[in-house]
Formats: sequence, C-alpha cells, structure tokens
Amino acid sequence: MIRTDGQRLSLSGPLTVATAGDLATAGREHVIAADLVVDLSGVTQVDSAALALLLSWVRAARNAGRRLTIDQPPPALVSLASLYDVDTILPLAH
Repeated sequence: MIRTDGQRLSLSGPLTVATAGDLATAGREHVIAADLVVDLSGVTQVDSAALALLLSWVRAARNAGRRLTIDQPPPALVSLASLYDVDTILPLAH
C-alpha cells in the first residue's frame, strides 16, 4: 500500500513480485511530481522485485529532475542491494 504525507511516500506490507507491479505506476506518478522520501518502515517482506521497483523510481525521479531518498530500508533490502551491487545506486538512508 502507498500512502503520501507531504514529501513522504510510505509503503507498507510486502514489496515482492506479487505486489511491485501494482505499486509501480502509482509510485512513479508521485516521484516525478516532487522531491520525496520513500519510507519503507512498514514494509514486511522484500525480494528482487523491490529493488527493480525502487531503481525504476530513482531513474524516473532523476529524469524528472527530482530527488528521491529511501528511508528506513529493511535489512533484507540492504542485503539484496549489496548482493546485486546496486547499493551505491540506491539513495539509501541508514
């Protein structure tokens, strides 16, 4: 689920291949409209689809001249980002 509060975009529940597709378009509209912090504190599960989703949002934000920061990433997401060597690409706040 996506919830917005000012410049904060909060995600909750699983962020997996089963849910990422539904979140992609809705989130993209937000990240190209304003500088945002994506809050992942409510995310309960991640897989590689979470990385793909977040990377697509980062790309869309940068192409629109916006800044995107990913706040409170779950440890599993940080591990996956490191494993796939994209931890330097994702703007992860620790």
